[in-house]
Amino acid sequence: MHGVEAVVLVGGKGTRLRPLTLSAPKPMLPTAGVPFLTHLLSRIKEAGITHVVLGTSYKAEVFEEYFGDGSRLGLELEYVVEEVPLDTAGAIRNVADKLREPDVMVFNGDILSGVDLTGIVETHRKHSADVTLHLVKVADPRAFGCVPTDAEGRVEAFLEKTENPPTDQINAGCYVFRREVIESIPAGRPVSVERETFPGLLEAGKRLQGHVDATYWLDLGKPEAFVQGSADLVRGVAPSAAVAQAGDFLVLDGAAVHEGATVRGGSTVGANCTVAEGAVLDGAILFDGAVVGENAVVERSIVGAGALVQAGAVLRDAVVGDSAVIGARCELIGGARVWPGVVLPEAGVRFSTDA
Repeated sequence: MHGVEAVVLVGGKGTRLRPLTLSAPKPMLPTAGVPFLTHLLSRIKEAGITHVVLGTSYKAEVFEEYFGDGSRLGLELEYVVEEVPLDTAGAIRNVADKLREPDVMVFNGDILSGVDLTGIVETHRKHSADVTLHLVKVADPRAFGCVPTDAEGRVEAFLEKTENPPTDQINAGCYVFRREVIESIPAGRPVSVERETFPGLLEAGKRLQGHVDATYWLDLGKPEAFVQGSADLVRGVAPSAAVAQAGDFLVLDGAAVHEGATVRGGSTVGANCTVAEGAVLDGAILFDGAVVGENAVVERSIVGAGALVQAGAVLRDAVVGDSAVIGARCELIGGARVWPGVVLPEAGVRFSTDA
């Protein structure tokens, strides 16, 4: 990977993951025991790339406070703050002054992927492309913009979401740019790669190449995807050098899990958490210091730092903010979200008819 560096875009506010992102940027949320960005950086390092520029904006200081200069991960990290929203291409252009290699890999900071990073660079160089895009095949491409390619993998168009997509290939949010292309993006204003940069390059006759595969790929933007991604990392379904050993669950240092509790489904029990007798965690994420009471059930749900789920409460597909209290015998299901510090009284929210 000589002559390649990386840019990771981590400036988004993560509104779809609120209330979790009220206290931390989405890439810094605990995922399989570490901030999600750690998994991406570990894969970048594993591929042989060492210079990484983070394009930050929302709660920008949090990234440097945690990762510092990157030496702990064997990387050289630099930071560029986006003072006003610049959209995808604008954010890439905003870090141009920090770049120094001929080829630049660009990552969206909320994508979990198993793609072979060296393979994308090889595709880029083999075809002398101006930009190479990672394209992933999905079962239902209707929710995404589609990117058709010709027999040689050359990108032909960028199509908006449609009910009848002509291809199952979608933009997977990972690119290799020639550095000169980044420098040609207009500076100081919002620019979209999908709506302006890529169509403009095609119109100018530039070579946009697709690297197509069907490896693991997941956008962690929504709570249900975030839960799935964390569980897949814990179980080894999704690759990461930051997970020491795959298993059915992960319990961090200082956590106390009663021997009569059940923990499964790729659940993560954060540091200094307490899980009482009879509790069931299935595909759950407990942030540090959370407490789950006796016979409570937490399935495919996220419990924020220091939050309390009291005895007999049931959480299915729910999100509980930091320091919130879910009263005994409450039932939160189907996308329910509780904001930080909110206290629900005993049986205060239920979906069952009994009290």
